Amino acid sequence: MQLGQSAVAAGQEYVQRNLGGFIPLSALKQQFNVSNHYVMHKLRILVFPWRHGPWTRKVRRSEQGTTEWQPPREDVNSPDLYIPIMAMVTYVLLAAFTAGLQSRFDPRILGVSTWKAILVLFLDFLFVKLGCYFLNIQSSSPVTDIVAYGGYKFVGVIMTLLAGLLGAGRTLYSIVFIYSFCSIALFMLRSLRSVVLPDIVNAPATVGTVTQSQRSRRVTFLFLVAMSQIIYMGVLARV
Repeated sequence: MQLGQSAVAAGQEYVQRNLGGFIPLSALKQQFNVSNHYVMHKLRILVFPWRHGPWTRKVRRSEQGTTEWQPPREDVNSPDLYIPIMAMVTYVLLAAFTAGLQSRFDPRILGVSTWKAILVLFLDFLFVKLGCYFLNIQSSSPVTDIVAYGGYKFVGVIMTLLAGLLGAGRTLYSIVFIYSFCSIALFMLRSLRSVVLPDIVNAPATVGTVTQSQRSRRVTFLFLVAMSQIIYMGVLARV
């Protein structure tokens, strides 16, 4: 845990130095405000999302009198960047390990796997942001929230790769992949609701009302985002 926190701290410093004008440091700090209990609880939710509830995020009142989201340490429904980053690093190492077991390891696999993971995250993020733009979705969720939600898919991909390492054949591999996809898809449906369909009562800084036709289009978009995870996860699982 301490090694992971050191790596995350270095990542925070790098991102703030290069992207500080786009991503406020306060938003980054909130994304890494996690505890051991939160991490374990979140992983259970990612693997068994149908056993979790409620999914509503908690808000708190700031010193300035405005409402804001609770940090991950205090709300398990809050997104974080700690798990996605650690999962992505684990995915890259596991992909290289898998290639090594198949006698086709090459140092370049680490770089290829890293860039593939980043590209998948970017495409997922771009799809969500463009959908929010064209559907005129005004949400209080920062950019880092969308990136965090997209990064949770690496947990499901890791489960799939581990199943492949067991050597039990394609059947077990396919079953674990389908299960992992369904889990992540359900998690995305439940979690991204606060972004695509912000609750006027609970979400801070939500502006305007939503008509029935707008809501219908947004629900369809939310479903498409969840279903698209099978494409991203399929690409990542091919190592």
